[in-house]
Parts: sequence; C-alpha cells; structure tokens
Amino acid sequence: MGDNMTSVTEFILLGFSLDPRIQLFLFGPFSLCYAFTLLGNGVILGLISLDSRLHTPMYFFLSHLAIVDIAYSCNTVPQMLINLLSPTKPISFTGCMTQTFLFLSFAHTECLLLVVMSYDRYVAICHPLRYSAIMSWRVCITLVVIPWAIGVLLSLIHLVLLLPLPFCISQKINHFFCEIMAVLKLACADTHINENVVLAGAISVLLGPFSLIVISYMCIFCSILRIQSGGGQRKAFSTCSSHLCVVGLFYGTAIITYVGPRYRNPKEPKKYLPLFHSLFNPMLNPLIYTLRNLEVKGALKRVLGIKRAL
Repeated sequence: MGDNMTSVTEFILLGFSLDPRIQLFLFGPFSLCYAFTLLGNGVILGLISLDSRLHTPMYFFLSHLAIVDIAYSCNTVPQMLINLLSPTKPISFTGCMTQTFLFLSFAHTECLLLVVMSYDRYVAICHPLRYSAIMSWRVCITLVVIPWAIGVLLSLIHLVLLLPLPFCISQKINHFFCEIMAVLKLACADTHINENVVLAGAISVLLGPFSLIVISYMCIFCSILRIQSGGGQRKAFSTCSSHLCVVGLFYGTAIITYVGPRYRNPKEPKKYLPLFHSLFNPMLNPLIYTLRNLEVKGALKRVLGIKRAL
C-alpha cells in the first residue's frame, strides 16, 4: 500500500462520464439553470430588502435561505460547467478540500434553516396572538446564527478527519464536485471512522430536523382545520405549501443520498442526486415562493411600479 500512496496536489473530477457531445449539449441548459438560480434568489433578496412590508421574521429567514442557495450553486456549479467543457481540467487539493467543506457547511445550514422556518410557521398559525412576542428580532437573529454556526462546526469536524488521510496514486474523483464520500474512496487508509461520522451527521442533521418539521406541520394542519374563515384557511395553506415543497425537494434527495440504502454499485445512481441540491433546488425555491406567495408577488409589482414611475 505504501507504493500506491503519494503526496496529492490535485484531483481530476470525472463528472458525468458521458459522450463529449452530450456534455457539450448539457452545458447550455445547466448554464441557464445557474443563471436563473442567481437571478431568482437575487430578486428574492432585493425584494425583501426594498419592500418594508416584507421586513418580517418569515422573510428574514427566507432571505437567508436565498443566500444559502446562491452559495450552494456558486460552490459547485462553476466547476461542473468547466468540467463539461474540459473534462480533464484538474482541481487543486486545497480547492477540493475547500469545496467539500463549503458544500457540507451550506447543506447543514439549509437543513436547520428549514426547521427554523417551519417553527416560524408553527408559531404564526398555532399561536398568532403571541407571534410578535415570541418571534422578536433577537430571537430571529439567534435562530439564524445557530444553523450557520452548527453547519460550519459539523463541516470542520469532517474536514479535520479528512485532511490527515493518505491518498492513493489514483486521483480521479468519480463525481462532478468534491463530494465527501467520493473523495474518501481515494484514501489509502481505513475510512470507516469517516464514513460512520458522515452517516451519524446525516442522521442527526437530516432525520432529526425532518421529524421536527413533520411534527410542527401536524400541529399546523390541525390549527388550520379549526380556522373558521375560508380565506384564512387558503392563506395559511398557501404559505405552508410553499415551504413543504421546498422541504420535500431538499430532504427527499438528501435522505436518499446519505441515509438511504447503499447500492451495490453506487457510482452512477447517487452521483446525480446532488444535482438537486446544487442546481435544481436553488433554482426552484424562488419560483415556489414567488408563484405561491401573494405577498412576494405584490412586492414585485410594487417595486416594478416604482421603477416605471421613475
């Protein structure tokens, strides 16, 4: 094994391992998705900052979700687009480790942010008279800082365990970015500790928060059914359904990737699932919240009206 180890300075991302013509074709739609992601989440951030009616806890949390989605995409998609055009272009060891750390940080943060957003909806619908007292700005800032802090801390643990590992001569990562499980496959050492820590982290950050979201929405639906007015029920369902769509997209793919049963040959099936986190989910989230949210659509009309008046 000693002969197969070397001081690794760079890796080669194999990407999707498709025909070059197909990869060249994919560059177009993937670039458009990336552009729509930046534009959509940028619009969400702009509307929330410009429209005072959106200066509420719900949209404060939504703005941080938009920041995470932009960061998600900027961390992985540019490298993926480069690989589609130049499959053999290497990524440095430092760049690869940084990408792994940032991806895990943003993933953990989004998991916990979605829990915070579901708690906000729970308080708003189940305890509307106490909402302002419970969701003070001090509480909101604390609820945002905690997910970011935990996300960075958990990612540091993975990075500290990953960096000391010796890597084999083979420097080809069978993925379109430096995903931690794909990087561990190149290590010329026992990686059971790393894999168990990844699994334990996935269970604690995915299944635990997902269970809390399910419980909170069970309480929310019970409260919605007790609302007398049909308009109030429709507004509550509209707000919650947007969040549930985002939760389903994010947690569904993440649980299948990191907690679900492992395939005998996991090279291809699970390699494509992170596309949802890096490309599709960040693009769809602004559409989901904009199309199903009357307040966001109203804010967009007001901002466009002001610009036309000027």
